[in-house]
Amino acid sequence: MRISQAFRFEAAHHLPNAGEGHRCREFHGHSYRVELRLDGPVDPITGFVADFFAIESAFRPLLDRLDHRYLNKIEGLENPTAENIAKWIWRQMKPELALLSSVIIFETPDCWAEYDGS
Repeated sequence: MRISQAFRFEAAHHLPNAGEGHRCREFHGHSYRVELRLDGPVDPITGFVADFFAIESAFRPLLDRLDHRYLNKIEGLENPTAENIAKWIWRQMKPELALLSSVIIFETPDCWAEYDGS
């Protein structure tokens, strides 16, 4: 079974490694959406793969570090592409959520990156 819980945060960044003239090289912001997907068996007693409240509780400290922040100033996010943000969240959350199977970061409703640890 796969479950997913979504979170939102607002943040600013710039992409220092984007080419000259690339519009994302300049300071700008996004309304990000994060999905944490977990794969595992359904517990026959609780009926859960994982409790959504437990997922929220595990992610809250990271969400607080991201929301309304300048991402480039966060250690490990000096080049905060959607791909790098997804990998960064994975590294932080996998020890907390053993069943985590992927992290999806939406920069816009139409643009996202998904990381599954590979």
